[in-house]
Amino acid sequence: MLVAEDDVNQADLIRRYLEHEGHRVCVVHDGRAAVAAHHRDRPDLVVLDVMMPVMSGLDACRALRAESDVAVLMLTARSTEEDLLTGLDLGADDYVTKPYSPRELMARVRTLLRRARRPAGGAEGAGAAEDADPVLRAGALAVDPARRTVHLGGEPVACTRAEFQLLAALAAQPGRVFTRAQLLEHIHGISRFITERTIDVHVKNLRRKLEPNPRKPALLVTVYGVGYKLNGSADGTASA
Repeated sequence: MLVAEDDVNQADLIRRYLEHEGHRVCVVHDGRAAVAAHHRDRPDLVVLDVMMPVMSGLDACRALRAESDVAVLMLTARSTEEDLLTGLDLGADDYVTKPYSPRELMARVRTLLRRARRPAGGAEGAGAAEDADPVLRAGALAVDPARRTVHLGGEPVACTRAEFQLLAALAAQPGRVFTRAQLLEHIHGISRFITERTIDVHVKNLRRKLEPNPRKPALLVTVYGVGYKLNGSADGTASA
């Protein structure tokens, strides 16, 4: 685990809770050091404070997302919806606002790790058919939960962890209409810090990557008053 928090007392508290749950922890106190520590240690999860010296947590998240899909949990004292959506737009997987309960923070860490380690979009446990095609297909779109890859028209598409979870859920049942609440559960689980509007942010980002014309989506379709569905007959190539 990598903890980037400029408040020394808060950083030490998070470190002690993580170590109590059996994790090895590296602690740094600015965003640039967080990026360097990620290069060096390749952690499974990064706890990233937003307001830090040298490089902000938002800039650090942007730098991490340019090279990795590591799970990122952001901490912030700025609790407006726009602040939260900015972090998610940059690729953060979850957001916790200060002040927070350390026990709830650990619950969010466990949820992110659990979702990072299990195949997205597939069935859990012995009920899954072992001989089934592991690649989820919808028209020109191919989502591979085992390899965590996305291709459109044969071209690779880079997705954040949350975008991948959302796309895998939709691709597992092309044509099915999902409500925002259902998609939110696939990505974040239940959290009082995350609202259904975050799904709109992830959909907007996916459309930039998947739709030839994001303003007139043909693949990731809005069902007004309900939510979203994946059009299994849509064809095309990834947008630049």
